[in-house]
Amino acid sequence: MKNLFKIFSLVILFTGSCLTSYSAEKVEYLKTDWSFKGLFGKFDRGALQRGYQVYTEVCSSCHSMKYVSYRNLAEKGGPEFTEAQAKAIAASFEVKDGPNADGEMFTRPGKLSDKFVMPYENVKAAQAANGGAYPPDMSVLVKARGGGVDYIYSLLQGYEDPPAGFILDDGVYYNKFMYGNKIKMSNQLSDGLVEYADGTNATVEQMSKDVTTFLMWTAEPHLEARHQMGFKAIVYLIILTILVYFSMKRIWSRVETKV
Repeated sequence: MKNLFKIFSLVILFTGSCLTSYSAEKVEYLKTDWSFKGLFGKFDRGALQRGYQVYTEVCSSCHSMKYVSYRNLAEKGGPEFTEAQAKAIAASFEVKDGPNADGEMFTRPGKLSDKFVMPYENVKAAQAANGGAYPPDMSVLVKARGGGVDYIYSLLQGYEDPPAGFILDDGVYYNKFMYGNKIKMSNQLSDGLVEYADGTNATVEQMSKDVTTFLMWTAEPHLEARHQMGFKAIVYLIILTILVYFSMKRIWSRVETKV
């Protein structure tokens, strides 16, 4: 019994020390108001369109989005570009297709049914172009990282000079929100880097929020429909509860109590 108690005490102490060290290393992410949060949350269409622009002009040279098609840009619940705009966006990219009648591959303008064009032919080519690091696909990146949108939003703004004594290898940068504070991707954003079509001031903070909103949509394209379904389910349950309550009250009103 004493041995069992000792083992139990050691487990408690070990667990407590792990939780303490974890909480000590945990970084508080930057906060912002996300329009898609909450039961009634919806995507900001302007933010989605601006976020797509940031992805295209800044991120797409390294990061792929292999699960997103150009037609998705015009679908309800997303950026909601017009069909003509989505077709024009798709046609602005060259897509490898084939083989043709001669057995050869060829390139053609993109179509709505095409997936987003990949920046590299394969993983090895991506690693060779990025010093051995593989730029992750961004389709579901928000869901693949702990901290979600807050983490991505903070990471994009977390570049700064390393503290004294902090050693970085060549091609590695300091980011206070990155796990271990070391990241191989250099700071990609600077004020005025893109010129927004709607005239919004393209600050680092604004671009970070817009592209993170876009990444949230690519990870959860049906978020708005899910929120609407959840709201309808709650209303249905409330009505059902009221009906059951009055039905039970009516049934029990017929039962005579015995004193």
